[in-house]
Amino acid sequence: MGEDAQVTDSMRHLFRRLGMVVLALATVVALYLLAAWLLPKVPVNAGAAQPEDGIAIYLLSNGVHTDLVLPLANTEQDWRELIDPQHTVRPDSLAQWVAFGWGDKGFYLNTPTWADLSASTALKAAFGLSGTAMHITYHRDLDQGPMCHRILLSPEAYARLVGYIVSGFARDAAGNAMHIAGGRYTDSDAFYEATGRYHLFHTCNGWTNEGLKACGAQACLWTPFQAGLMDLYARAP
Repeated sequence: MGEDAQVTDSMRHLFRRLGMVVLALATVVALYLLAAWLLPKVPVNAGAAQPEDGIAIYLLSNGVHTDLVLPLANTEQDWRELIDPQHTVRPDSLAQWVAFGWGDKGFYLNTPTWADLSASTALKAAFGLSGTAMHITYHRDLDQGPMCHRILLSPEAYARLVGYIVSGFARDAAGNAMHIAGGRYTDSDAFYEATGRYHLFHTCNGWTNEGLKACGAQACLWTPFQAGLMDLYARAP
């Protein structure tokens, strides 16, 4: 075999291998998207009834990310014992609600808008190569709508949800939640160090979904995107 023929044969092998890699990646992406479309349609706790006189929480979405919104303070839990409203730029004494969102720390802190998203940040988040953070936002009130659903929980279910959220905070040696100085989007939010790993199969919306599962509320079998949860509660009676 001549030298030119050997080079041509090597190139064929190289392109064949590259084609196999591309096909494998495309297959993985297709399977992921198929699961992300199908599994949110499988309900968990489908028969869960909301008590008429239960404790109100909210499922809130910004169109991409979901938060669990709880009363800032009630007889069951005063969140000011764990997180400090003074960590916001402009503490609001009239705030009645606090929203909790868990996610990739690098994505949270380095991507205040989609225009700030970099390939390295996205890849680190997708493959669990970054830490995690808890995003806290204070609200005076919330309006129900397509992106904000009210859920009523029994005191027992509410206590389970509180325990789930508390377990998402990393603590220092003294047991205090660790504020991330300088991290914020607005004057009414703050960030704290969190536990767990964010990756393609455990996203911010997956964390919210697991919280709803933990307290016995209606949830999806699995969902990486906000649409699964918002569609579920749009259909809920």
